[in-house]
Amino acid sequence: MAEFSENEAPKTFDWMPEGCVPLADGEYDAIIMGTGLTECIISGLLSVNGKRVLHIDRNSYYGSDAASLSLSNIYAKYKPDAQPDADLGHSRDWNVDLIPKFIMACGDMVKILLHAKVTRYLEFKSIAGSYVYKDSKVQKVPSTGPEALNSSLMGFFEKRKFRNFLLFLQAYDAKDPKTWRLGKPNDKLTMKQLFDDFGLDANTCSFTGHAMALMTSDDYLAQRASDTCEAIQLYAYSVERYGQSPYIYPMYGLGGLPEGFSRLCAIHGGTFMLNKGVDEVLLNEQGKAWAIKTGNEVAKAPLVIGEPSYFPAEKCRVVGQTVRSICFLNHPIQGTDNADSAQIIIPAAQIPGRKNDIYVAMVSSAHRVCSNGKYIAIVSTTVETSNPIAELNPGIALLKDIVERFDSVNDLYAPVADGTGDKCYISQSYDASSHFETTAADVLSLYERITGEQLDMTVSADLNEDEY
Repeated sequence: MAEFSENEAPKTFDWMPEGCVPLADGEYDAIIMGTGLTECIISGLLSVNGKRVLHIDRNSYYGSDAASLSLSNIYAKYKPDAQPDADLGHSRDWNVDLIPKFIMACGDMVKILLHAKVTRYLEFKSIAGSYVYKDSKVQKVPSTGPEALNSSLMGFFEKRKFRNFLLFLQAYDAKDPKTWRLGKPNDKLTMKQLFDDFGLDANTCSFTGHAMALMTSDDYLAQRASDTCEAIQLYAYSVERYGQSPYIYPMYGLGGLPEGFSRLCAIHGGTFMLNKGVDEVLLNEQGKAWAIKTGNEVAKAPLVIGEPSYFPAEKCRVVGQTVRSICFLNHPIQGTDNADSAQIIIPAAQIPGRKNDIYVAMVSSAHRVCSNGKYIAIVSTTVETSNPIAELNPGIALLKDIVERFDSVNDLYAPVADGTGDKCYISQSYDASSHFETTAADVLSLYERITGEQLDMTVSADLNEDEY
């Protein structure tokens, strides 16, 4: 990692505002603000491409909203006047994620990790099970024909229909009309048309679209079927590749992901500064970002990238809110076969009046994130009412006895513009979902807007056995 001495005489630049001095080396190819996962991925990729990167964060730790905090730090953040119970063990044994996210084993996030070779810094473990809440019970999500026939999610005849649907997806070839339905390829059908053609009922469509395709609302039913079908195929392939569920998770918590990309950036000459806030993003007469200012220090770059909180308020818009509850448990979640980890999706259709799904992500001491015998479950959803904490109740009820609970409600931000005009490249907030597919999509979009090129995603998403 690049270092600099405060005793060195500051450099001088013609562009330097009066009364200011250079921040670090003064001039860079890119300035990145915030060490969230999205920002760290971008900094790592840009540095590998030969860009000189200055990466700063107002916090004393890496990760921002994607950090994993020790027991003492999680209390300091949410309950500063309280002390952890001695039964919870040592603070250093805990790495508590601030957001609940698993990684689709063969999805885009894994491809990004492999593309950047960051997997060399990380160790992964499979998540033990993927479940859906239906008829007041937690039930395993089937992903293969045999599992469909044995599933308690469906009645006898519905199982046959769903099995036929999965076999259709397995055999489908967009170039072979013999594998099509209704005489059309999937991109010429809506998902509702395809579901109706197989005669699948509303409950089957719900868990298929939400728990397998990971759609966050029912809007997908009116959209082309090819996108949802590809997502279901990815889910099924990931389960086939890794076994119990389609998800993997980094040992010692999600905070290892941004740290891994930060390490990649540092190896390629990036400069990192923690505990360094940003007072202002400087704009020129054309309204384009050209520098940042902290105190009387200024650094210049043609690319200014970062989390929404670092930019002027008018550059972002609030697109909603997410509510999360981090819960410590002494036991696994009932209905998961005593799994040491699990994802549970409660489709909105299972809760009268809801529009958004509720997510439950559970990990345990098996993942080196808490003391032996302890479990961490995070319940999250998109806020729909004036009482957001109460909206988590269906998920909280699944946890039974809770040792400790930390609640938060956060605004969700999205950039007003794409950054190509004002050179303010702003990431999106992390949504309520318990997977990284939406985050991966934001990374790929940001990278293309910043560089003008698409990231090469042709790499196989298969991890070697020694990587998980």
